[in-house]
Amino acid sequence: MMLTGVLFVLFLGGCWLYCLTDAALTPAVAYRGLPKAAWVSLIAITFILGAVAWLAVRSRERPLLACAGSMQWSAAEASLARHPAGRYRKARLHGPPSAHGPDDDPDFLRHLDRIIRGTSN
Repeated sequence: MMLTGVLFVLFLGGCWLYCLTDAALTPAVAYRGLPKAAWVSLIAITFILGAVAWLAVRSRERPLLACAGSMQWSAAEASLARHPAGRYRKARLHGPPSAHGPDDDPDFLRHLDRIIRGTSN
């Protein structure tokens, strides 16, 4: 019984930490209603209630990130958008990612395999 309670508390703490981090790292242009500092404060002070509210509101706000490229971002938010995690999120919204390097290109890998094996086909 004690283990169940400890696991539940760890789960709630992880959920709270995820929501707090997500709210802190989301660009300010993606917020509607409350400003960024208010959301972070709300989640930090009210613990799970703020985290649940963030999860409920966040699901409706995510599409705004796709059109946020046309808005003016601060330098910190622009660097966050350039971060690999931000690029992955944008790639998921717009379809499958394209090849970025030679090791991601299947044609190049086939060509390299032909060269290594010594075949011309």
